Formats: sequence, C-alpha cells, structure tokens
Amino acid sequence: MNMRLLAGLLFAVSVVGFSLGASLPLVSLRLHEAGADTLKIGIVSAIPAAGMMLSAFMVDACCRYFTRRTLYLLCFSLCALSIALLEWAFSSTWLLALLRLGLGLGMGVAIILGESWVNELCPEHNRGKIMALYATSFTGFQVLGPAMLALVGANSPWVTGVVTGCYGLALLCIAFTVPNDRVRHDETEKSFTLGGFLRVAPALCMAVLFFSFFDAVVLSLLPVYATSLGFAVGVAALMVTVVFAGDMLFQLPLGWLADRVERTGLHLACGVVAMAIGIGLPWLLQVTWLLWPLLVVLGAVAGGIYTLALVLIGQRFKGRDLVTANASVGLLWGVGSLVGPLVSGAAMNVAPHGLPMALALMAGLFVCFAQQAYRRAGALRAVVD
Repeated sequence: MNMRLLAGLLFAVSVVGFSLGASLPLVSLRLHEAGADTLKIGIVSAIPAAGMMLSAFMVDACCRYFTRRTLYLLCFSLCALSIALLEWAFSSTWLLALLRLGLGLGMGVAIILGESWVNELCPEHNRGKIMALYATSFTGFQVLGPAMLALVGANSPWVTGVVTGCYGLALLCIAFTVPNDRVRHDETEKSFTLGGFLRVAPALCMAVLFFSFFDAVVLSLLPVYATSLGFAVGVAALMVTVVFAGDMLFQLPLGWLADRVERTGLHLACGVVAMAIGIGLPWLLQVTWLLWPLLVVLGAVAGGIYTLALVLIGQRFKGRDLVTANASVGLLWGVGSLVGPLVSGAAMNVAPHGLPMALALMAGLFVCFAQQAYRRAGALRAVVD
C-alpha cells in the first residue's frame, strides 16, 4: 500500500473540506450584510453544488487527457484562484458566481478522483477503516471552517488568506506525493454510465442522496427550525456543531466495524437509526437531556450511511467502473445539496415540524432500498455457501 500517496490524498481532501466549510458561510454572511435578498443568497450558495454536478460529466475526459498529478494540480490551482480572488468579487455578482462555479468544479473533480484513488489503495480487509479516515478528514476540517469564521469574523481577509495558503500547501504536497501517471482504465468499456449507476446500485445512490440532503439541510435549516421553536440562536448553532461532531468522531469506529461485520446489514442499521431519530426529533426537543446525545448519534449514523456507501462502492467496482461510480456520487451529491433545502424549506412552511419529517422521509426511502440490498447480499451468501 502506497502510504505516501494516501497521506497526500488525505491532506488534499482535508483542505477541500476546510475551504468548503469556511467559504459557504462567509459568502452568505457577506451578501446578507450587503443587503442581498434571500433568493440571491440562496442561488449563490447553490452554485458550488452545481459546479460539483458539472464536474461529474468532466472526470472521464480529464482522466484520458491528463496524468494524475497534472489533473490534481489543475483542480487545486482552480480552487486556490477561486478563493484568492473572493475578496474582490463581492462588488460583481457575475464574478462572484464565476468564482463559486470554479470552486465547485475544482472540488468536484478532486473529490471524485480522490475517492476512487483511495478505494484503489485499500486492501479489502482494511477498506472500512481507510475510507472512514478519508471521510473523517473531510468532515473534521469542514467543521474548522465555520470555527475560524466565528473567531476572526466574516469581514476579515484572514479567512480567504488562510484558505488560500492551505491550497498552496496542498499544491506542494500533491507535487511530491501524487504519481505522474494516468488513471488505470480497463481495456473494456464501462459497464454503466452516470445515469446507469441508479439502475446498478440503487441503495448506494439513495445513500449518497440522503447524506447530501442531510448535510445541506442541517447546515442551512436546522438552526432556523430550532429557533422557531424557542431555542436561542447560540443553542441552535450548537446543535449543528454537535451533529457534525458525531459524524466526525464515529466514522473510524464504524469503519472498523465494517471490516468485521456484514456491511450491507450495518448500512441498513444506520438508516433505521437515522429514520427513528428523525421521527422522534419533535419530541426530543422537549427532552433536552436526551436530545444532545441523540444528535451525536444522528450525526454518526448519517455520516456512516455515506462512508459505508463509499466502502461498498470500492468493494463492488474496479477500474473505469469505480471512477464512473464515484462520478455518479458527485452528481448525486449536487442533486441532494440542491434539493434538500428546497424540499425541507417548503415542508417547514406547511408544518411546524416539516424539517424532521423531511429527514425521516429521506431516511425511510434509503431504508427501503438498503433492505433490498441486504436481502440480495444474504441470498448471494447462501448461494456461495
């Protein structure tokens, strides 16, 4: 196993998570202070997700024309430029939109390829732990972004300066750790297309859709939901931190467990727990001593649904199919990130507890597909035995 390459990929995805966690609230707060309406803020906030969706259609062609090192250097240079110029972009909506699109494209290609390469590096008996470490690196540094923003303020140039500096370090790291070869592609054609992944692995598609939906909704609407029920703004913001702390802290234990138990069963169990907490959230908000530990559990199992999806993708697909599967993940992530706040916001307008209803519904849909996958896996094991 190439530990130097693994370390480089882990550092690179940590910087991507950090930049996403810092720049999303930074742009929203700057626009809000400038008097922009919520529609404009919402559209600009959605542009990086749209860029990630577009990147899914570019990955295969990029892998044909560029070496791994060149491709990663190009992606991270585009991200660094998009962040470095951000301070001068708020006077022009078009420039701001272009920079946010560039950031989404660069991050999207880097994440899709990073997930594919890390899965290629994993020996099967350690795949759960290593993919969990990759997910933890992204989530942990994503949490640091809002923390830095709270420390120095949204108007400080230190935010973009520190993130740009981190991208500079990532570029140096890539130059010394990522090999200058091309992505290994099988001679045969791909078994499925981006859209065909939905037919080939519906449970894994629903896992990605659920977590991207969950991620976007918790970041954008959980504080609004909590304050509407009488919680102080600071307490509502703390709920978000606690959820993502659970996500960050429990991925490695879940990855360790995934290397020792049947993975589709563990995937299903995470979905059932997430659905149960979503259904019970309105009641839990009135029982605060139970609310906080279960918010940690909610973050853990929601993150586990995504991490285990990556593990199962690496277990099932190889070569070009692995790259296509991860490109489909990037596309589905963008869809979930766009749809989540829209659906949950509409549900909150219809019912006071629309947000937990929407989360429970998405978790329930995942459980339906995960149950079918678990049954198929059980039938396959019976045939092999």
